[in-house]
Amino acid sequence: MTIAASANTVPVGFRPKQRLGFNTRVSFSDDTGPARGLKDGIELFRQAEALGYQSGWAYQRHFDHYLSSPLPFFAAAGQHTSRITLGSAVIPMRYQDPILLAEAASTTDLLIGGRLELAISTGANAAFDAVFGTTDTDARTEAKRRQARFLAAISGEVLHTVTEAGQGAPEGAELRVTPHSPTLRARIRQGSASLSSAVQAAELGIGLISGTVLHDLDEGETFGQYQARIIEAYRSTWRRLWKTEPPPVAVAASILVGTSAELREKYAAYDLERRTKGIAASRPNGALAPPTQPANLRISPVFQGSPDEVIDAVFNDPGLAAADELVLFLPPSFGLADNIKLLTDLSRTVAPALGWTPSF
Repeated sequence: MTIAASANTVPVGFRPKQRLGFNTRVSFSDDTGPARGLKDGIELFRQAEALGYQSGWAYQRHFDHYLSSPLPFFAAAGQHTSRITLGSAVIPMRYQDPILLAEAASTTDLLIGGRLELAISTGANAAFDAVFGTTDTDARTEAKRRQARFLAAISGEVLHTVTEAGQGAPEGAELRVTPHSPTLRARIRQGSASLSSAVQAAELGIGLISGTVLHDLDEGETFGQYQARIIEAYRSTWRRLWKTEPPPVAVAASILVGTSAELREKYAAYDLERRTKGIAASRPNGALAPPTQPANLRISPVFQGSPDEVIDAVFNDPGLAAADELVLFLPPSFGLADNIKLLTDLSRTVAPALGWTPSF
């Protein structure tokens, strides 16, 4: 999506960007293998912190050439960084044991000094049920049940009072998740792809991150318009229920700044691939081909061009304008050097014009 350059005048209603982040799938190809992909992922977080990025996010995807278990990765990446937050975007709760996830998340958060930010979702993939097992209810209902159990566990609530003494637990013992990270609950977000999930996040009192895939748009509504509507629904619900200002909202987007003719050509080709192939675009060598894109699902535009063109594109997109935090979605097939270049150019040529200040 390229928009003609102007004087880069900040439009009315544009929210200055408090934080800048990135989202990686920590992908690997058949050529390099998973060990190299994981090491490159850690280096990407290290380089982003050096550039002043405040957040780094990793996408969870099972049974493919991407990161399947984010928490061990974050524990490792946290030993190579000291300021940047490390977050999942997203973990589908349908396929998690909520108590085990709470234990792992609390342990990871304590190991990395309280920098964990978990984005969870209530979506599901029917193809995975054969592996993870079916349930007595529909997938979304089950995901919401597990989500509620997980939030209770990381909040330090009593999960069970022992009524019959057994090994390691005397009668009357109140069982809670340990070790407990007391501030982790405040850093949980809902990964939202629809209006209803954003409202649910506000009702639960957790944060919000909106990504590059949305569904249930109104006829004639653009991706950015719907995203802005999702954000407003979240904020208005939060204010009504909690009588406070909601937490900052993050939005992930493909924001590719071309600082040379060669790069602009490369990013334009990626843009074309996304527009023609949809969710099947930009796969590392050996990755599975996704199923046919559902009719009610839309993917976000690619904001690409010169620095001035990208600044104007961000200013004029309702969803990005409404966000407090921008998260650069990195093309899954790009390598480490390509991704570092994207992070560098966004932070140096575009983000300062959006009101962002790096953290060093």
